[in-house]
Amino acid sequence: METSRRTVIAAAAAAGLTAATIGTAHASGGKKPVRELFGKLADGTKVHRWSLENGGTRLKVLSYGGIVQSLEIPDRHGRYENVSLGFDNIEDYVAKTPYFGALIGRYGNRIAKGQFTLDGTSHQLSVNDGVNSLHGGAKGFDKRVWDVEGFASGSDVGLVLHYTSIDGEMGYPGTLRAKVTYTLTRHGDWRIDYEATTDKATVVNLTSHVYWNLAGEGSGSIYDHELEIAASRYTPVDSGLIPTGELAKVAGTPFDFRRSKTVGRDIRVAHQQLLYGKGIDHNWVLDKGITTRPEHVATLRDPSSGRSLRIASNEPGLQFYSGNFLDGTLVGTGGHIYRQGDALCLETQHFPDSPNHPSFPSTVLRPGQTYRTSTVHSFGA
Repeated sequence: METSRRTVIAAAAAAGLTAATIGTAHASGGKKPVRELFGKLADGTKVHRWSLENGGTRLKVLSYGGIVQSLEIPDRHGRYENVSLGFDNIEDYVAKTPYFGALIGRYGNRIAKGQFTLDGTSHQLSVNDGVNSLHGGAKGFDKRVWDVEGFASGSDVGLVLHYTSIDGEMGYPGTLRAKVTYTLTRHGDWRIDYEATTDKATVVNLTSHVYWNLAGEGSGSIYDHELEIAASRYTPVDSGLIPTGELAKVAGTPFDFRRSKTVGRDIRVAHQQLLYGKGIDHNWVLDKGITTRPEHVATLRDPSSGRSLRIASNEPGLQFYSGNFLDGTLVGTGGHIYRQGDALCLETQHFPDSPNHPSFPSTVLRPGQTYRTSTVHSFGA
């Protein structure tokens, strides 16, 4: 049975661990995040790393790409592990990363042929995934240096990240001003609040691309993790991983996670959709739809450590990617090689290629409107 973070903290304290050891906030609130130099880009631009902790969660974030470089949480015995994949140097993030821990924009996921039409005007985007545009193009938000400020407010600590994407960047219309807030609460929840405004009609779909392994980064396959997704439909794709437009039922398919099951149970079933993705790389149509507040959408649990992750969001979709393209060529923060299935992503979002599917929830943002969406990650053991 899953226990709460507060139960874990109490048990650790009873075992003689101090509040500082388990990362709890002081009575007056958490400590303001600490900044340090992480490295420099080729042009000399400094990249900083921010460290923050609260409620038993420890988080390290880079100004480059808003990247979560590490996220540490305790297991059922109070032992910490970093549960997100990443690198220990900026050079690998620039040259090699498959979006490890990054903020994604302007548009998370794929847009077919990098093209869409808005208000009668056609737009050609940067193409970086075969003939398609992926995660904002060749130099999306994941490859930009964000302005970052740390804060401590009441019992919360966090970071506010700003980036301005100019009109025409990667082919997108309008100057988009993005603001993303990372908050660690006194219960150890990691909350992401996204905001954006534009001076021209555009499309926007921001998300976070953390690679999760609740047993610990570099510990091996996540196929024995147990996953539940509150969705009875998903969006099938073609051979280029572009949605066909169908909202297909998950019942009777390997995509049925309405009841918790291990990630690996059906991942090698002979199903055409799994062949296209070399595993799972699909968007789930969440039963709750778009909501005004974050509502529960998925639960991930590692039986070996007892660690669990519950995700709540107000977004209508969830992209589940099972780490299919990790090919043994990347060495992570712990010195281990990452191989296929060594982590998974659960990206809250609007649907892929929505600008080309009028029946999908709209991703259009117009002047005078504010894009707002939130996702909350709650941890347990």
